[in-house]
Amino acid sequence: MTAQPATTLADRLQQAAAGMDAPDVVFACSERGHRTVATSGTAPAHRPREHLHYEIGSASKTFLGLLLADLATSGVLDYDTPARDCLPITLRTHRVSAAITLRHLITHTSGLPSVPLQPAFYRHLLSRANPTNPYAAFTQERLLAAFHHHGARARPGIRWRYSNFAVAVLGHALAQVTGTAYDDLLAQRILAPMGLRRTRLAPGPPDTDAPGHRRNGTTPVPPVELGAVAPAGAVRATPGDLLTYLEAHLTPENSPLHDALHAVRTPHAVSRPRRAPARTLTWFLDETEHGPVYFHGGATFGQTAYLGYRPATHTALAAIATRRHNHRNVLVNTAHTLLTSTPA
Repeated sequence: MTAQPATTLADRLQQAAAGMDAPDVVFACSERGHRTVATSGTAPAHRPREHLHYEIGSASKTFLGLLLADLATSGVLDYDTPARDCLPITLRTHRVSAAITLRHLITHTSGLPSVPLQPAFYRHLLSRANPTNPYAAFTQERLLAAFHHHGARARPGIRWRYSNFAVAVLGHALAQVTGTAYDDLLAQRILAPMGLRRTRLAPGPPDTDAPGHRRNGTTPVPPVELGAVAPAGAVRATPGDLLTYLEAHLTPENSPLHDALHAVRTPHAVSRPRRAPARTLTWFLDETEHGPVYFHGGATFGQTAYLGYRPATHTALAAIATRRHNHRNVLVNTAHTLLTSTPA
C-alpha cells in the first residue's frame, strides 16, 4: 500500500482558513521562527489580505496586561495599588470598590460586571444613532464616575468574572499614573520596543483596514470606535505584527520587555466557572500534552480574532476573520484546536 504524504502545516492552515465563511480570513503561524500564512474569503481581494489591519477586540487586553507588567517590573507602580488612587476623578467610593487594585482589574477579579449596571449607561448606548458603534461617544468622565459609584458584588480577589468595564478603568489608571495618554503610553512602552510598526488603536488611511461585517457575513459595519472603553478592545494590527508580538512571548529573553513577558505567563489562582480555562495575569491558560498554551480570543461588531502561543514547541498562531462571531465562535475554536494539536 502506498504511504500517504503527511499533511503539512501549510495544508492545515489553508484548510482551516477555507473552512471559515467570512469575507476575509487569515491564519498566520510561526514555528521556531518560520512563518506560514494562509488566506481565504468570499470578498474580492483588492489587496493581499495579510497586509491589512484587523480588529482583534478583547485580545487587545493582552497588550494592556503586558503594559501593566512592564510598568510594574520597571518599578513605576505596584500591581496591588488601589485603583481609586490612580484615577483622576476623586469621588466617594463604595467601600468594596475602594479595595479594588490594579491586579484585580486586569485579572477580572474586581467583582465589577462586564459593563456598568446603571440606567444612565444603558440610556447612553440606546440613544446612539449608530448602533454598530455604541461606545464611540462614551467618555472617560462617565466611565470613571460609574466606577466610583459602583459597588462590587463580591469582595475583590475572590472570584473570576470577565469585565470589559474593569479593564477599561485600568487603561485610564495607567494613563493617569504616567501622565501619558493611553495610546501614546502603549506605543512608547510596548509597540515601539517590540517593533510593532503596523499596530494601532484607531482606524488608518483608506484601504489599510479590513472592513468588518455583521453575523450574516455580507452587511458591512464601520471600523470599531470604543471611546473610553478603548483599552479593552481597540487594537488593530496586520497578521505579521501579531506574529511578531506572539514570537516575543515565545522567547522573552530576546526582548527588551523580557521581565514583563515572563510576568504575564505566571498563573493566577482564583475561583472560576467550572469549564473556564485557567488564567495568568492576562492570558487564558490551557495545559496540553505538548505543554501549556496561552491564548485569548476577541471580537468586535464586525470581526473575530484569536491569538495563542505554546512555548514548549515554539509555536504561535494568529487567526482573524472579518465577520462577527456567532454563539459557536467557530474561528476561535478552530484556531485553538489547530494550535493545541500541532505536532511538536
